[in-house]
Amino acid sequence: MRYITFSGVDGSGKSTQLELLKEHLISEGHKVAYFHAVEFSFANRIARRFKGTKNFQPGQEKAVTETSLLTLLLRQKLLFLDLFRFRRFLARLEREEYDYLLSDRSFFDSLIHLEYLALPHQNALRFLGWRTRADLLESSLPKPDIAFYFDLDPQIILSRERTPEQGIEYLHAKQSLFRAKVSSWNMHVLAADRPKELVFDSLLTILREK
Repeated sequence: MRYITFSGVDGSGKSTQLELLKEHLISEGHKVAYFHAVEFSFANRIARRFKGTKNFQPGQEKAVTETSLLTLLLRQKLLFLDLFRFRRFLARLEREEYDYLLSDRSFFDSLIHLEYLALPHQNALRFLGWRTRADLLESSLPKPDIAFYFDLDPQIILSRERTPEQGIEYLHAKQSLFRAKVSSWNMHVLAADRPKELVFDSLLTILREK
């Protein structure tokens, strides 16, 4: 089974391209599974329960943009639990003979979001072993066969009909965090400022070459 991840800041076109690829692969007769890291996240499931939100809707759930130090540390611990649960999920898909797993956001995105939430707490985190655990989390991530990163100027994102509610500073900050990791995570960068058909053509070319 090939595990393919779609990463990028909010509004960069990940979900659109994943859906195009899913339809394409199914049309070729492949058995395709879908995964959404935000829906899967145990921390977000707990938050939805406290808010009284029953169902997860991709693109509709408001992103967490700030959190307390205690909640941040709890989110980091729960991410270790998510990794364990995900490996069991992968094993089940393998048993059921899926050909592809497409991940809308991934644990790469989860780590980036944790790092964003950690920005206001840097002084305290230096004394709490944050970086050691963050490095351990990163080294524990399941490695995708192909990782796509959709790169798009936040100004363009905010000019579109559907825009993230978090604002441009949030988008710039997360984009910077992603760009610092693209190389070490072996991500294929796709320029997402083109028509979706051209972005998809580039995506397919990379998929076929791998």
